Amino acid sequence: MPSKLDSLNRWVDDVAKRTNPDRIHWCDGSDTEYRQLVDGMLKTGDLIELNQQTHPRCYLHRSDPRDVARVEKLTVICTRNRDDAGPNNNWMDPAAAHAKIDALFEGCMRGRTMYVIPYCMGPLGSPLSRCGVEITDSPYVVANMRLMTRMGTAALERIEREGLTQNGMFIKALHSIGELDPERRWIMHFPEELTIKSFGSGYGGNALLGKKCHALRIGSWQARSEGWLAEHMLIVGIENPQREIRYVAAAFPSACGKTNLAMLIPPEGYRREGWKVWTVGDDICWMRPGKDGRLYAINPEAGYFGVAPGTSKKTNPNALAMLQHDTIFTNVAVTEDNQPWWEGLDDRTPAKDWQGRDYDPANGPAAHPNSRFTVRANQCPSWSPEAENDQGVPIDAIVFGGRRAARVPLVFEARDWTHGVLVGASMASETTAAATDVGVAIRRDPMAMKPFCGYNFGDYFAHWLSFDQPGAKLPMVFHVNWFRKGKNGKFLWPGFGDNMRVLEWMLKRVTGEAGAVETPIGNLPRGKDLNLEGLGLGDGALDELFRVDNREWREEETAIGEYLAGYGSHLPGKLKAEWQRIVDALDAAAEPAATPERKAAAAS
Repeated sequence: MPSKLDSLNRWVDDVAKRTNPDRIHWCDGSDTEYRQLVDGMLKTGDLIELNQQTHPRCYLHRSDPRDVARVEKLTVICTRNRDDAGPNNNWMDPAAAHAKIDALFEGCMRGRTMYVIPYCMGPLGSPLSRCGVEITDSPYVVANMRLMTRMGTAALERIEREGLTQNGMFIKALHSIGELDPERRWIMHFPEELTIKSFGSGYGGNALLGKKCHALRIGSWQARSEGWLAEHMLIVGIENPQREIRYVAAAFPSACGKTNLAMLIPPEGYRREGWKVWTVGDDICWMRPGKDGRLYAINPEAGYFGVAPGTSKKTNPNALAMLQHDTIFTNVAVTEDNQPWWEGLDDRTPAKDWQGRDYDPANGPAAHPNSRFTVRANQCPSWSPEAENDQGVPIDAIVFGGRRAARVPLVFEARDWTHGVLVGASMASETTAAATDVGVAIRRDPMAMKPFCGYNFGDYFAHWLSFDQPGAKLPMVFHVNWFRKGKNGKFLWPGFGDNMRVLEWMLKRVTGEAGAVETPIGNLPRGKDLNLEGLGLGDGALDELFRVDNREWREEETAIGEYLAGYGSHLPGKLKAEWQRIVDALDAAAEPAATPERKAAAAS
């Protein structure tokens, strides 16, 4: 019987013939291999050793200043049918795409080592996990993939033993740093072939192909084919004083507090009572229906690739604690004694900026705004051992969120699964400096998947709706907005650890222990339903946090309807009907009270 590795060996040989590397190295994922990679990069200057007394086994990588983000227009989905990619993606015909990028790969690894990285997304023994192999010419990528995935010999053995993925195939991911030309920085996804090709970058998700490329763009396509969900969500466990743990998955666009929520530390009063928060994942969630009808989730990643700026003892003490050893930093600044530094960390003044220049405020931020850290997940103080549970954890609530200064209340609950899908499909944030939609006030980002869904969003919404089957015990769905402001322009809600108060209400809604009031947009807590002890919120602030203006929301729903209409015939009729139900409820709520005189006039 032929080995399931035959196809892998043939692919590696084909890539080697095209790229002409000086040597080929099959990665085993061992400590010795990692140490050799680090030592080699220290010699070439690809890594810089940081202060080993304060940050043992921590290193700094400075990317090329032109190579700090992906090029949106060059990130494409390549399907035979253009409609399958949808208006939410750039599209290219697969044959034309292969021809274009393969020409760039010709001879590109000459003088370099070609690394073959077998990896597993998810626990090695989990039926929910999926495997892949990334070929790259970057030792930096290998070192990061070792921290981010279950990489090496064990993953290779699983590929040979089970063939795990669709039709017994593994994800084929080919990467080369090329010559770092931003105009040729292609990231091509071939979901029908379970293939990824990335050229021209050595940075982040452009190069760590197990992350957004595999786990979300290809993963979402696989998930639809196989009956599960691949989502851009954190997974967090909330333990109450009775030592019951309930799990929440949450989707937030950038700059909306996703990592902070994943590693939340409850307020002191909650901690005294015995509340705890457990981190299962900070970025990606794969969910599948279990035999009992519930959704069970794994975090397919083994590490965190987080944004450094803004991380501090105040905003995220758990994240800061895990970065004190065995971490790779990318594009941060350094202090005089060679410690990593970024804006928002503390009040020290850095010595060198992210490009290695003497720090000068005139040059801009000391750390690049998209500077990163790569670290093993189990270094986080709040890390949950359930992250290694082969069967995943049962999800009790799904939370969507955005950044809105007005209109959207602190929290509301969807009335059912269909309404919850609409809430996720229409979630939005005010544009931030990181967004590319210059001049656009509100950016719709369905389920926080706008840059990452590997197929038509209309079909994606239909896939979400398909989980509402007889016998299903689906999570309750909520929407949060930590960022509503008062008339003085200041945030009304303190955020950070106090978000625990909102999570408590959600989970008590799951168990039927908390009340709510119905509105056209969903169910809201009353003041007495939330534990607000010690917050010092005035009645005005509380009223504003939960104020729902029906006329404002009618405008919001008009904008939502126009957005959803962009998916044309792919938009599920069930979702459109749910949108119409809310519109009708808002119209009815905005009308004057129906007095007998008005009823008589209407009848005539």
